Amino acid sequence: MPEVDKEGKDYCLNVPVDNSGFFLKGCNSLDWGIKNRLARIFNPATGRTVMLAIDHGYFQGPTTGLERIDAKIMPFAEHADTLMLTRGILRANVPPSYSKPVVLRASGGPSILRELSNEEIAMSMEDALRLNASALAIQVFIGGEFETRSVHNMTRLVDQGLRYGMPILAVTAVGKEMARDARYFRLACRICAELGAHYVKTYYVPEDFETVTASCPVPIVMAGGKKIGELEALTMAYNAVQQGASGVDMGRNIFQSEAPIAMLKAVKAVVHENLMPQQAFEMYNDLK
Repeated sequence: MPEVDKEGKDYCLNVPVDNSGFFLKGCNSLDWGIKNRLARIFNPATGRTVMLAIDHGYFQGPTTGLERIDAKIMPFAEHADTLMLTRGILRANVPPSYSKPVVLRASGGPSILRELSNEEIAMSMEDALRLNASALAIQVFIGGEFETRSVHNMTRLVDQGLRYGMPILAVTAVGKEMARDARYFRLACRICAELGAHYVKTYYVPEDFETVTASCPVPIVMAGGKKIGELEALTMAYNAVQQGASGVDMGRNIFQSEAPIAMLKAVKAVVHENLMPQQAFEMYNDLK
């Protein structure tokens, strides 16, 4: 038996108990495990994140810039706050020594040759736990042909996530014939949050984006979308976080950039330090 210590005497009677809430909006009532995983993804000091999205191949194959993840992405992946990818790429190309949080794509099915909204849940929660994921991402096609199926995919994954302490990221997908405006994104993001998503990824729109973030009760991260000019991308990221986004999830605007490391560092300066777009662009050019 170990020697018994004397009973403690310093009970800090004059120090009030810290009952402060969790730093991400809408997440204070979540379980400890989900909060802990979210605190890996989002920087507690800023409440924001820069996710590097490299999951495009799950429906469109070897995308430009993603032909060889090991050769083209892993040399600079450590500079991202979070890596978003598929479990196949994680196992095949990411060394187990990689210490940044990973968000795994959990939905799939159709390729770009078919109707994209016809997705199913494509991995088990047990495998996500085996892979030490910090969150699972699932596509939601509001207004799509298989809208209800995609919504139910998300709610089933949310149920599993609550059971095992895994945050679920709902990704709002926009069909080719849909208008990319604030009204649509208010609808899509709010539905995802109402039905349990812990945070939402959606596109930026120049007009009334602040109404999208304000009407969504959980954090929103901005999707980078198609490749645009570096200054334009940095401006979009700046406007998104200034208008309420809790970070960005960029892929093509980073890995298809002429200087991916420089671009990633510039985006992080915009998101975490509120660096103005022109200053960030000068930073990009200096690092390049």
